[in-house]
Amino acid sequence: MSTFTPPLANPNPGRPGVALVSISRLQTLCETVAPRYTGRARFFTVREGYGAAVAALQAYVDAGAVDVVLAAGSNGAYLRDHLSVPVVMVKVNGFDVLSAITRATTTWPGAQIGLVLHETISHELADLGAWLNVGLRQRAYRSVDEVRLAVDNLAAEGCSVIIGPGMACDFAQQAGLESVFLYSLGAVEEAFERSVELARVSRQKESKRVRLNTIVAHLRDGVAAFDDAGQLEAVNPAMLDLLGLNAPKDLPLGGREQDVAAQLARAVGPLLRETLEHDAPVEERIEQIGGRALIVNCVPIVEQGLRSGSVVTVQDARVAQRIDRSLRTSQRPKQLVARHSLDDLVGGSAALERVRRLARAGAAHDATVLLSGESGTGKELVAQGIHNAGRRRGNPFVAFNCAALPEGLIESELFGHEEGAFTGARRGGKPGLFEIAHTGTIFLDEIGEMPAALQSRLLRVLQEREVMKLGSGRATPIDVRVIAATHRDLHALVEQGVFRADLYFRLNLLQIELPPLRERRGDVAQLARHLLSRSALQYGLPDAALERVLAFLSPLFEHYAWPGNVRELENLLARAAIYLGDPAGEAWQDRQAVFPEFGRMKQAAAPAPAYRLADEAPARSTPTREDAIRALEEAGGNRAAASRALGIGRTTLWRLMKD
Repeated sequence: MSTFTPPLANPNPGRPGVALVSISRLQTLCETVAPRYTGRARFFTVREGYGAAVAALQAYVDAGAVDVVLAAGSNGAYLRDHLSVPVVMVKVNGFDVLSAITRATTTWPGAQIGLVLHETISHELADLGAWLNVGLRQRAYRSVDEVRLAVDNLAAEGCSVIIGPGMACDFAQQAGLESVFLYSLGAVEEAFERSVELARVSRQKESKRVRLNTIVAHLRDGVAAFDDAGQLEAVNPAMLDLLGLNAPKDLPLGGREQDVAAQLARAVGPLLRETLEHDAPVEERIEQIGGRALIVNCVPIVEQGLRSGSVVTVQDARVAQRIDRSLRTSQRPKQLVARHSLDDLVGGSAALERVRRLARAGAAHDATVLLSGESGTGKELVAQGIHNAGRRRGNPFVAFNCAALPEGLIESELFGHEEGAFTGARRGGKPGLFEIAHTGTIFLDEIGEMPAALQSRLLRVLQEREVMKLGSGRATPIDVRVIAATHRDLHALVEQGVFRADLYFRLNLLQIELPPLRERRGDVAQLARHLLSRSALQYGLPDAALERVLAFLSPLFEHYAWPGNVRELENLLARAAIYLGDPAGEAWQDRQAVFPEFGRMKQAAAPAPAYRLADEAPARSTPTREDAIRALEEAGGNRAAASRALGIGRTTLWRLMKD
């Protein structure tokens, strides 16, 4: 039974291990040389050969204790064929043979000499023997039995001295012959040098391999490597889990490994064949394997310009979706957040209560919502409230005014563009607002102003739920909720041929009409107090001044038409807070100049005349284009000042000028 002797130095896990295998006299030379190398390697002595040596070594090879085996002759050849670690052979050179012949002829002059060599005889020595006047016969061997047979044959031919390896010398002595050991100390030293260096390199490679396997084993993505013949070389646990491959536990270990390899080959075999046939990688392909959606890649391995195998990687599609959501969330601008809720709708009128009820019902679903109503009635506030009341709260809320940009810029903003798509396109391209709003809500304000050419593109996005950037040939799937808003009668626009009927019916799924402020006068005072209280800190209003402002404006709450609705009310409150917040403001006499709304309120309240001249225009509560032009002239072209004077927003002013 084979045994390991203790190492010749204290074990050091950092040093490579070398096994010295010999069943005869070579072991003495090895033990003589080994102490010189104990600082560079650990040495183990194995006094067995062939199958017994393999059995003794295998456990230590599997444990990583032995990196290289040093042996000689047929024993070394056998170990090389049956072990997975390198085997360094003690080589016999011409000098060793001549030295052994010299020792034999000197010790036994005139004796017939028999030379036993591993695998092949030397024809040069046969010629040299005649020149040296030495009777020399040779025999080659490949196994232990052939060594014994070679010695017997040489003895039968009259050889009295045998030169050969340790086994040949032992058989010669048993036959009553003299012997000379063939291996020299120099040959053993040279084999030690090669084995120690090879062990060092093998240990480094093995350490890198183990570390790489450890890293791959910790990956969440599945990884499997195959050789060029399609045989499995390595696989990590994640790959087996993702593919659902589990070998029966009642199989032995080797059987389980073979079963897993066979299942894996069946699962990814088509990918390997496709990569081989087309000589091109398979990248980011969605495959249904084991009832699970997986993202699969198959990439050829090329070493020194030659293909040596393939690597297959597999990722759970759900993980990619989570990463995509995280990236979109972390990269979206902070301003893309809905700040308002439905509770911010102030008032208790029946009309406003109806808006709340419809908005909450719509928020419970992902259906498209169409908000209609005059400018300034709070359509964006309702849109944000619907977003925050639904399952998409916390995800992006992207608002876009379809009347704010020229047609070319609207397309780029909504759908994005690739690099070089047009002159001035951003380097690296740009995602569109639909992509930015992925998993969230996009609010399309003033949808009735969208150019006809873009209505068809918007319709396709709503139908297919995918968007294609300008200059791109690939559509990107999106998951967005659409809330649209308009102050115009879309149905009338459809009849006029200005707005696409199919887009209108796609948008008009859940319609909520926001009442103008003049139709819910009971809410005006409460809303004004809420807005002014919220802005009290900004304007530095004490409670007394707040009450003074509300008392001053109270006639407007009851009788003013509010053409600009909540936006106009908010602007009026800001103006009143600035001018009336200071107690000195009470001494002002000309308040009509600062608050022209009082004058418009009186005009609206005056009775209509019994007749009107032919060229006299009827009284209007909503500003006209002429009113907008006149206000701009009076404000010196300042749009913000003109908007405030008219009690409307800048967008409404721009629309009046456009109309």
